[in-house]
Amino acid sequence: MNELGYGFKKTLPGSVDEIEDRVTEALHSEGFGVLTRIDVASTFRKKLDVDFPEYRILGACNPALAHAALSEERDIGLLLPCNVVVYESGKAGQVIVSILDPERQLAVSGRNDIGDLANEVRDRMKRVIQAI
Repeated sequence: MNELGYGFKKTLPGSVDEIEDRVTEALHSEGFGVLTRIDVASTFRKKLDVDFPEYRILGACNPALAHAALSEERDIGLLLPCNVVVYESGKAGQVIVSILDPERQLAVSGRNDIGDLANEVRDRMKRVIQAI
């Protein structure tokens, strides 16, 4: 796993479909479901008539943690769900998974009182990327 300034990244062997399935399973094991799934390559083909490598954005949500955050501040929903991207690396048979760091994501709120919640989400997301 590599740390980005704003997330975590891992390169894996396999296809985008296979890795997306593994990510979804790992998210589930940490209490997250995938609320949204954006197929960027398909959207670019349809809307722009351009080819783009396979690239998917998954919006992951843990209902209990989201409820806790939204109970503190309703506008925190602007920072939800947690984004996970799965995409072709450019090398045959290699896929990259990147997860936005929830601590960085929630830090923009300026709410220091939700630090423990952000830490818990971060720990779970790190376990997800380690598990895949």
